[in-house]
Amino acid sequence: MSEKTELLTTNRKALTINLDELIYGTFAEIGAGQEVARIFFQAGGASRTVAKTISAYDMAFSDAIYGKAARYVSEERLALMLNHEYQLLLERLAAARGDRSTFFVFANTVATKGYKGNEAHGWLGVRFQSEPGGAPSEVVLHVRMWDKENVLQQDALGIAGTNLIYAAFYYRDDPQRFIKSLVDNLGVQRLEVDILKFSGPAFAAVDNRLMSLYLVQFGLTNAVMFGPEGDVLQPAEVFYRKAVLVERGSFQPVNLVNVDMLNCATAQFVQEPAVKGKEVVVIMEITMNNLLSTGALDPKDFLSRVDLLGALGFTAMISNYSEYYRLTSYFRRYTKEMIGVTMGISNLLEVFNEKYYDHLEGGILESFGRMFRQAVKLYIYPMRQDTYDRYRQTEGDPSSGATSVSHAFSSGVLITAKNVQVADHLRNLYAHLLENQYLDCIVGFDREVLGIYSRDVLRRIREQDPTWEQLVPAKVAAAIKARQLFGHAAAASAAATS
Repeated sequence: MSEKTELLTTNRKALTINLDELIYGTFAEIGAGQEVARIFFQAGGASRTVAKTISAYDMAFSDAIYGKAARYVSEERLALMLNHEYQLLLERLAAARGDRSTFFVFANTVATKGYKGNEAHGWLGVRFQSEPGGAPSEVVLHVRMWDKENVLQQDALGIAGTNLIYAAFYYRDDPQRFIKSLVDNLGVQRLEVDILKFSGPAFAAVDNRLMSLYLVQFGLTNAVMFGPEGDVLQPAEVFYRKAVLVERGSFQPVNLVNVDMLNCATAQFVQEPAVKGKEVVVIMEITMNNLLSTGALDPKDFLSRVDLLGALGFTAMISNYSEYYRLTSYFRRYTKEMIGVTMGISNLLEVFNEKYYDHLEGGILESFGRMFRQAVKLYIYPMRQDTYDRYRQTEGDPSSGATSVSHAFSSGVLITAKNVQVADHLRNLYAHLLENQYLDCIVGFDREVLGIYSRDVLRRIREQDPTWEQLVPAKVAAAIKARQLFGHAAAASAAATS
């Protein structure tokens, strides 16, 4: 099927599908009218495409048709709808036109913002054949609609559903274009796509983690998450009513300091009075800025980092929140419980770098007001003076207005949250945060790993220095060697030819 290079209108997309003699299927929509089917009917020629439309709004009817689900607006409910309607389509039409049609089922289950003030979101999916009689493939996504008015949310849903169906048939061989097209004629101001999953023979070469990363890179959402097994997670389900502890890093690769920092912070976090007895989610987070630090996204590098975090049992998160106050605000979308952020001294000094808040009218005070306004605490991991000096030599001073402890101190002295020095005009602010326990020193740390510096680990791997294996967890070292990650393959090849 040919692709168009120009941005097609929603009506043109629907008409193109209606005029395609192969495409034929069912529309099943619950919760926001039959907005997608409406677009196809209004485009003209819908009788060539539409086998059936159905909208089982009443719960009793819906349960009788699709079976019960724990929640009506859920991925589980969407799967029941797709399964039922696709099987019905094959049973009734395969013999009559299965040799000349690529069957599809589009389904959605949605809640627009109604009089109860509920969240406007929904699940959309399309199951389709890429050739007559072929095995089906499937695309499922979760959306959030940001329009204030119900009628505009319905309009956005109709456009998004049309985009999804069109992409399934015309952009499936170009995943990046597929993803960008999901907000055609909408923009990210009206619609967020925070979950996207591909499956089936048409997407045999697709890695859903990479597709989720593209959602962040292209601005369709601000954060995506992956479980230890590499499965794509829905943030709303992961964070809902749970306390959250997060560590930000490059994890290139994850090293002993990263693990010790999170383990120590977790031990302290769960002892907080506001956290005791509550369910806790622990996250390792990487920013898009970090992944794009070389100027271009390296898919292999990204997947390697996520794989190694998963091998250690960690949940990984990718976000485009460079500022910490935006990260904590994101968690507040889903939970009112306590939020903990663990970081090293270098990151703490960056938090106190005022240049990062020039875009805020209230500057650093506004950023701290946003970050600490609701049960947020920073857990600060210590750093050796000599390690900090190496950091400054390679990265530059993290803050024009912040310094470490006095250089008169010996390299054996640790920089902690209690003795770190910030710019003179910020010292009272820092003292206020420390005194009121918005900041806390991490205790119980492993002194033997404090000299590890992440860039140094990566350099040793690439320079064939075997001592790097002592700086990372055993599982990580084994995986790097077995899969030849982070330049290990190039190092091994160079050694063999020398």
